[in-house]
Amino acid sequence: MSELPLFRSVKPIEMNFRPEAEIVIFSGDVTEFIAQVPDNSITLIVTSPPYNLGKEYENRVSIEQYLKTQAQMIEQLYRVLREDGSICWQVGNFVENGEVYPLDILYYPIFRDLGMKLRNRIIWKFGHGLHASRRFSGRYETILWFTKSDNYVFNLDPVRVPAKYPGKRHFKGPNKGKPSGNPLGKNPSDVWEIVVKDWEELVWDIPNVKSNHPEKTIHPCQFPIELVERCVLALTNEGDRVFDPYMGVGSALIAAVMHNRRAMGCEKEAEYAEIARQRLLDYFNGTLRYRPIGKPVYQPTGKEKVSQIPEEWKETSQVRLLEEQSKYE
Repeated sequence: MSELPLFRSVKPIEMNFRPEAEIVIFSGDVTEFIAQVPDNSITLIVTSPPYNLGKEYENRVSIEQYLKTQAQMIEQLYRVLREDGSICWQVGNFVENGEVYPLDILYYPIFRDLGMKLRNRIIWKFGHGLHASRRFSGRYETILWFTKSDNYVFNLDPVRVPAKYPGKRHFKGPNKGKPSGNPLGKNPSDVWEIVVKDWEELVWDIPNVKSNHPEKTIHPCQFPIELVERCVLALTNEGDRVFDPYMGVGSALIAAVMHNRRAMGCEKEAEYAEIARQRLLDYFNGTLRYRPIGKPVYQPTGKEKVSQIPEEWKETSQVRLLEEQSKYE
């Protein structure tokens, strides 16, 4: 993982695309902005598109119309993506009348029809959210990582994770007796967890941005900076352009700037665009509150009042425990 610079040089934030621009925040419709962007000029497009959930910034439409509109946008994103570029499309589920529509599956043919290739379907797991009453509570979203061609940027070393058994050795062949792993660590799987001292290998267990999260703003569906950092580190090189067409309050742009990439984003809600601008300024002056990449997810010790079983529940819990134990006696 690359170290963040101790002294951050302030970069100008521009309102429209210029080839030399380091950071662009466009407040308005993404179709207006993308018309300014040349073909084959962006290395990474990473975003969480509107989910058609009826939020205050969305006009809810049928799932068919929603996907049709998104397909038109994705076609434009394909145009501006470099041949060695990637799209990371982070989505949850669309729920209507209690029925779940898995958006990642519904999006897949849109990208595939353009000739893009799915490299990973990454699971982002988080511990908190709304509790369902007639189905299991949803606690994950997915990132679809597509590439435009077979020749794409992929930097594995910055995102390697510690090997579980670094002392393993080849037991036969020309390398017999030599270490069989990589001294920098191993390749993380497509289901990751960040719960220990460094990036773990199973599930991207990155806390979603709720109440007490240090990055929380007024945006109702904000994703964490940490979620984007891995994509930036692995799928771009320094100086490359990272673009978020639905940037919200600018988390993707901050992740890009942190690692010396050029950042561009669009947001039709002027209030959110202004918050994104201020967050970037806060980053440059060292006052931005954010969750550092790789920070362990808090685990209660059992001593906190809220992690203990309420007195009025204890009898029910003990009865259930005795019933479970009796099954195995």
